[in-house]
Order: sequence, then structure tokens, then C-alpha cells
Amino acid sequence: MQALTVAATGEGFWATAAPIIPHPLEFFFGLAIFGLFYIFVAKTIMPRLEEIYAKRADAIEGGMHKAEEAQAQAQAALEQYRAQLVEAQAQASSIREEAKAHGAQILAEMREQAATEAARITETAQKHIAAERQQAVVSLRNEIGRISTDLAGRIVGESLHDDTRQRGIIDRFLAELESGDVVREKVGSSQGEDA
Repeated sequence: MQALTVAATGEGFWATAAPIIPHPLEFFFGLAIFGLFYIFVAKTIMPRLEEIYAKRADAIEGGMHKAEEAQAQAQAALEQYRAQLVEAQAQASSIREEAKAHGAQILAEMREQAATEAARITETAQKHIAAERQQAVVSLRNEIGRISTDLAGRIVGESLHDDTRQRGIIDRFLAELESGDVVREKVGSSQGEDA
């Protein structure tokens, strides 16, 4: 009876051996449930998790690959930009040099035009001065002739206003004056000698 009492109360080998060791029925039942649960997880949940993991790994690798491609494209764009910048600087320098040369050419043309215009103005002014000089000479000649005629007429006492005669006298007098052949005559002494 004592064996029955021990069996009914759960005391005995299993109860006294170790409180951590489970009862064999519980152990085998727990093992069977764990096995069923493991099979269920391995057959249904693990393939799904593996599929999700593979998709995620592919997405990460694809993202990394895309990032590398984007970085390579950015590097290529940077190199292209730098090449374009160097080309633009060279082109700007070329345009600047061309503009300087064109400006120097325009300046030389303007100087040449100014020199031509100055020569034309100088020539026109010289012609104008020569014409005015000629006009002044003619005017002075006429004025000198008129004054000389008036003076000679007063000295002689008769009018010397005959145009033809007056012009001849004036022209002869001015020609002698210009050539330096005018001889001063003493009016009083030649008459005194004749007397």
C-alpha cells in the first residue's frame, strides 16, 4: 500500500530523483509536440522566411548595384562636366583673343580712317587758305592800285581813272615790286638836274 500511496501522490523515484527532470510522459509528449511544431515550421514558415530573406537580399544587392551604377554615372557626369568646363575655358580664351585681335583691327582701321580724314581736311583747308590768299592778293592788288592811282592822280594833278591804263600801270608796278626791280627815283633831284 505504501507503493500505491507513493504512486498516487506522485512521490517515488521520479519525485525524489531530481525536481528538474521531467516526467517521462511529459518528456515524450513535449518531444512529440516539438517535433510536430518543428516540421510545421520547417515546411510552411521557413520556406516563406527564406523567400522573404532571398527577396530582401536581392533587393539589397540590387540597391547596392544601383547605387554603384549611380555613383559610376555620377563620376562619368563629373568627368564630362570637367571636360566641358576645360573646353569652355579654352573656347572663352579663344573668343577673348579673337575679340582682342578684332578690336586691334578695328582700332587700326579707325586710325587709318582718321589719318585719311585728317589729310583730307588739311588738304581742303590748304586749298581754302590758298583760295583766300589768292582772293586777298587780288583784293589787295585792286586796293593798292586804287590807292596808288588816287595818289598818283593827286601828285600829277589829273585823273588816272581810265580802267585799262590804270590796270596796266598797276600790273607793271606790282610785277616790278614782286621781282624786286623797283628803283627808287628821286623826284626832286631828277627835275633839279634837268633844270
